[in-house]
Amino acid sequence: MHPDTAVILCAGLGTRMRPLTLTTPKPLLALDGEPILAHTLVQLREAGVKRCIVNTHYLAAQVGEFLRPYPEVTITHEDALLDTGGAVAAMAVKGLLPEAPFYIVNGDSYWVDGPCPTLARMANAFDPARMDTMLLLACAAGAVAETGRGDFIWPRDGALARRGERDVAPFVYAGVQLATPSLFAGAPEGAFSLNLLWDKALEAGRLNAIVHDGVWFHLSTPDDLDRAEAVLQAREVGNTT
Repeated sequence: MHPDTAVILCAGLGTRMRPLTLTTPKPLLALDGEPILAHTLVQLREAGVKRCIVNTHYLAAQVGEFLRPYPEVTITHEDALLDTGGAVAAMAVKGLLPEAPFYIVNGDSYWVDGPCPTLARMANAFDPARMDTMLLLACAAGAVAETGRGDFIWPRDGALARRGERDVAPFVYAGVQLATPSLFAGAPEGAFSLNLLWDKALEAGRLNAIVHDGVWFHLSTPDDLDRAEAVLQAREVGNTT
């Protein structure tokens, strides 16, 4: 399976990245000499993606101007923020999504591939007959940033599960997933988080994941961005675990 469509979520306010995002939308902040979004588009193109749907809201004109040279990109503007799940569900209602599996990527996602390209690993491992979505997870201990208490636990002899309220989980969502249209069947209208659909798929046994085997950069604050830039500029990525 080779998905040819991707959704890139670029509507968020980027409040934790202030003051940098007071004048620049988070996906357009520079990292390693290029906007974060430019790196994402390169990764998708190299994975065989031929069409991208990008949502905008905050500082939308800047995102639109940046994307002008990309004929494969369709922009959908949100007058009011729809959150991650609501944004993709609205694209489905508008008929923008394919009938086949497609990638969903956060507009601030930045990763360095391991031995095999990350998006190809996901496509090769994805089985739409058994899964509604597959998440890319990163090991919290190896992330280049503060990752809080983590998102998921995944025992070697057990099933993927959410962390408990008081738990510390070893895996964090890395901002990339491969989803089928069925994930959004019966989705509510308006704003809601993709977490709502993940929990539904998890309960039905139709949520799966793959653990990133390269380096993932969690870009939430200016310190995160500085730390990632330092690692990349020092060319230490190959030695970071």
